[in-house]
Amino acid sequence: MNLTVFGATGGTGREIVRQALASGHRVTAVVRDPARLTVTGAGLEVVRADLTDPEAVRPAVAGRDAVLSGLGARSRKEAGVAARLTRTVLSAMQAEGVRRLVVVSAAPVGPEPDDGLLDRSVRALVGRILKPVYDDLREMEAELSRSGTDWTSVRPPRLQNKPLTGTYRTVIGGFPPKGRFIARADVAHAMLAMIEDEGTVKQGVGVAY
Repeated sequence: MNLTVFGATGGTGREIVRQALASGHRVTAVVRDPARLTVTGAGLEVVRADLTDPEAVRPAVAGRDAVLSGLGARSRKEAGVAARLTRTVLSAMQAEGVRRLVVVSAAPVGPEPDDGLLDRSVRALVGRILKPVYDDLREMEAELSRSGTDWTSVRPPRLQNKPLTGTYRTVIGGFPPKGRFIARADVAHAMLAMIEDEGTVKQGVGVAY
């Protein structure tokens, strides 16, 4: 497939690019600073683009089979990035008639688990600290719902920089019971697997160990 990846220099985005190339896909990685992308491969095209300008992004999505996004705030100070830049991606995709989009979000954006994932006091503390980040992701998912794309939002819990295991669990519209963490490599693997999974279209999908 011909894929475009946004947020390709981030932890999850970099894994998406690496695994997609290893699977034989052709990948266009859209970045602000090409020097930060350490992944290489014969099927890789690196595009430097202003992600606030849909017209600048259109050539990077034109004719692609799917778009994957690892865009998101890395801290409270960057809150707003996910929704704002996803609007740009959606606008460019609509202009080019590209429909399939898989993005990374976060578990707290989805339904609250009732399995003791976090006790109430800890959940409340995390919610207060990261509220701007989660609000940003909720707005991003609202943008997806308003769009005409065939979107999927992948919602992991705490992310780890560990090797791919392939042993994660997914729940469409919910969250794996007692799922507390997952490696970025497995999130990337799940996102790539969902590209052709029609059951995940227009759905939030919880993913965890």
